[in-house]
Amino acid sequence: MPTYTAYTKLTAKENAEALGVAMENMIPEPTGIGVFEMEDGSGLWEVGGYFTEEPDAAGLALLASMNDAQDFVVSELPETDWVAKVRRDLAPVVAGRFFVYGSHDADKVPEGSEPLLIEAAMAFGTGHHGTTLGCLKALDRLDTGGFKGKNVVDIGCGTAVLGMAAARIWPNPVLASDIDIVAVEVAEANVKANGLEGRVKCLEATGFEHETLHAAAPFDLVFANILKAPLIDLAPDVASHLGEGGYAILSGLLVDQADDVTEAYVAQGMTLAHREDIGDWSTLTLQK
Repeated sequence: MPTYTAYTKLTAKENAEALGVAMENMIPEPTGIGVFEMEDGSGLWEVGGYFTEEPDAAGLALLASMNDAQDFVVSELPETDWVAKVRRDLAPVVAGRFFVYGSHDADKVPEGSEPLLIEAAMAFGTGHHGTTLGCLKALDRLDTGGFKGKNVVDIGCGTAVLGMAAARIWPNPVLASDIDIVAVEVAEANVKANGLEGRVKCLEATGFEHETLHAAAPFDLVFANILKAPLIDLAPDVASHLGEGGYAILSGLLVDQADDVTEAYVAQGMTLAHREDIGDWSTLTLQK
């Protein structure tokens, strides 16, 4: 069965969200719709849909015009076993002592490593992206330098790979939260698959807006692997939820966005302890 994609870009978040809602009523109906802020610093939003029938070109043109969007680009995708492809393409990742792998590579786990099982079908936060890789390396660097996290939280946890990594090397339970309930469910499944039940607690929360997070503060380590704008917005909350001497490991930002994010946290009384750029992406380690 052929699959079609239809993508457009626009400048306003409100229009992007409205366009995404309007696409739900199209005939033929899309099987999935995504609305995302682009990560290239352009300020643009991308709206896309997947279709099992060729989408209505006139309908797409009308919706684009009504929402001040660029013309949709429609493509037909070749039939592909996507899970099999991801499994082929996603080789295990080594980040310091951490070894991130899919179950198809279970026989490749090195002796003495800290293994983290993330299934290929759950690709967000597998360790292959420069942001997740950078955060894992930053965690390994802190631990090697003598820091031992006693109260850790992973904000915007995705697969919970970062929270699980902390739970692998330190004895105290870790909190992991995400704004998306689907991500929380994925995180819980990963925690179970890694035998970390009771060691990583997953919550649905926007930032620190959860009674469990408030009650657990102050933290001595906060992970936040999200995007530039929410990282800047979170700066006061991260600083207020960190104890003196505590660290924040931040990523999800492009290299040319790192200075702006650093400035936001320095303004909250934090200092830059380390920065690592991997490809186009930057990871910051800041201390209060």
